[in-house]
Amino acid sequence: MKKYIVKLAKEERADLCKLIAQGKAAARKLTHARILLKADSSEDGPGWTDQAISEALEVGTATVERVRQRLVEEGMAAALNRHRPHTPRLRKLDGEQEAHLIALTCSQPEEGQERWTLQLLADKLVQLQVVESISRETVRQVLEHNELKPWLNKQWCIPPKSNAEFVCQMEEVLSVYTQPYDERRPQVCLDETSKQLVSETRVPLPMQPGQPECCDYEYERQGTCNLFVACEPLAGKRYLQVTEQRTKADFARFIRDLVDVYYPTAEKLVLVMDNLNTHTLAALYEVFEPAQARRLIEKLELHYTPKHGSWLNMAEIEFSVLTRQCLDRRIGSRTELEREVAAWQAKRNGQAVSINWRFTTTDARIKLKHLYPSIAD
Repeated sequence: MKKYIVKLAKEERADLCKLIAQGKAAARKLTHARILLKADSSEDGPGWTDQAISEALEVGTATVERVRQRLVEEGMAAALNRHRPHTPRLRKLDGEQEAHLIALTCSQPEEGQERWTLQLLADKLVQLQVVESISRETVRQVLEHNELKPWLNKQWCIPPKSNAEFVCQMEEVLSVYTQPYDERRPQVCLDETSKQLVSETRVPLPMQPGQPECCDYEYERQGTCNLFVACEPLAGKRYLQVTEQRTKADFARFIRDLVDVYYPTAEKLVLVMDNLNTHTLAALYEVFEPAQARRLIEKLELHYTPKHGSWLNMAEIEFSVLTRQCLDRRIGSRTELEREVAAWQAKRNGQAVSINWRFTTTDARIKLKHLYPSIAD
């Protein structure tokens, strides 16, 4: 005889059968309902043993025993639902101790350490006699509560405060982005980046059921290539070129292709780009005859992003998508890179994917107020 005997009233059996028939409850709750129906030793129940229920419902006998016990001791609701006894969480740090931990987390780590770890923070609090002892888990809970992650950092271009030159160029670029689409004056964002060429030393093992693709950890560096991208956010177009190096001559040739190949009918190219040392109109005179250089320059309207403001260039968004969708893998040669980039460009242009830029001058004057110089009365 079991210590906890299940005997259900007719109404309880009806409620359990209805619960199972509806099938809307959590899987665990439905399983517990089936256990109770099978364990019912009343006149209407089968009165199965724990072992029989375990085999039929594919659950452990310990689960069947717990459901029986909860029904007898706590009632139907406790038997059906997951039971987690509530244990009050004890506060392990007072306000002053927590403040010490937060201040320590936001400070520079000790010499010889790249960043604070949970164990380093715990040891330092003991060393400073803030607490007698503290565990890594306690430190983790406090940091999680305060949304602090000392093991992470975010790279960002930080402009100087109260910088008139920065805000002037920023607002110029933002004003360009507010202009409506005009096929005679297409707005084009230009940028470039490098890609390291890496080849496999062994052929990867293909994916199989239950086995992911296996790549050897060794690789061979094959040099680097430079990628130019020019994207037209309003029209959903982008054009990429792979070059051997990043030079003024490469920049000049890409500008020529923009004017003569990609936008031959445009009256003027409204070009937004970073103020790099190679992005100069003088580079056109170093590569082409003066007449051709002047012709190309007269087709351009340039707008440079400010220093530490490359995030204003929408071409960076395009490069981010390109990296995630295409370049985040081992590519061993320039030929392969050109082929993969061309395929990505064709597909994305076919979908006419545009960029919805929402950061305006009004937003800048509110969110980046610290960058604007203070105007004296």
